[in-house]
Amino acid sequence: MPALLIVAAALWGAAAGLLVPRAAHRLSVEPEEPWRDACPAGHPFTGVARGWVGTGRCAHCAAGVTAGAAHGGAGSGDESAPSASYDKDHPAPYDKKHPAAYARTLRHVVLCALVCAVLAGATGPRPELAVWLLLAPFALLLAVVDRRVQRLPDVLTLPLAGAAVVLLGGAALLPGSAGSWLGALLGGAGLGGAYFLLFLINPNGMGFGDVKLALALGVVLGWYGWPVLFAGATAGFVLGALYGVGLMVTRRGGRKTAIPFGPFMIAGAWVGLVLGGAGAA
Repeated sequence: MPALLIVAAALWGAAAGLLVPRAAHRLSVEPEEPWRDACPAGHPFTGVARGWVGTGRCAHCAAGVTAGAAHGGAGSGDESAPSASYDKDHPAPYDKKHPAAYARTLRHVVLCALVCAVLAGATGPRPELAVWLLLAPFALLLAVVDRRVQRLPDVLTLPLAGAAVVLLGGAALLPGSAGSWLGALLGGAGLGGAYFLLFLINPNGMGFGDVKLALALGVVLGWYGWPVLFAGATAGFVLGALYGVGLMVTRRGGRKTAIPFGPFMIAGAWVGLVLGGAGAA
C-alpha cells in the first residue's frame, strides 16, 4: 500500500506539474501590469477556465501552428503579427522551436512529482495527505512566479491560506488524521504575525507578499504542532541564507541584493511537513 500510494502521488504531481508553466507565464508580470492573456508566440489563451488551465503550449502551438502562419507570417506583409520574441525574459516556453521550453516543463513535472511522492511517503495514508497533494502544485506555482518576478500574487497567496484552513478542517473530522485543526489556526496566526513583525522592522528586506504566504505555510505547519512549525520556518531562513551566501561567493550578488524569499519559505515548509508527517507515523 505505501508503495502504491507513493506512485499515485508522484503521478498526480507529474500531471499537476504539466499545468504550472502556463499559469506561471500568465502570472509572471510586474505589479502594475495585467495578467498575460497570450502565449509568448502571441496566441490568445482560450479553453478551460478562460485559458488558465492547460499545458504549457497553447492550442495553436500544440497543433504546430506558428505565430507567423496564424497571423499572416513574415512574408504576408502583416507587420503586426506576433512573433516568438513576444516574451524576451522567458523565451517561448510554448514554441516548438525552443528546446529549452521542454526542459523547463520537464523540470516542473519532475519537481512536482518528487515533492508529492516524498510527502506521500512521509505522511502515509492519512487524511491530511490529500490536503498536501492538493496544495503542493499551487505552492510550486508561487515559487516559480516569485523566482521570476519577485512577486507573490494575492490571487494565489490568500486563497491558499483559506483553502488550507478549510481542507484541514475537513481532514480533522476524518478518522486517522494525525494533526490538530486548532494548532493549524494558531500556526497560521503565529507565523503570519512573526513575518508581519519582520515586515514592520525591515520593509525593504521582507515583502508583504511573504507575510501573506506565511499565513498559509503557518497553517499547514501548525497542523503538526509548534516544533514542526519552528523547524519549517527555520529551514526556510537557512535555505535563503545559504543561497545569499552562494551569490556572494560566486560574486553574482552582494549583501544588499534582493532575492525572492518565497521559494525558500515554501521549501522550508515542505521540509517541515516531511518531518512532521514522518514523526507522526
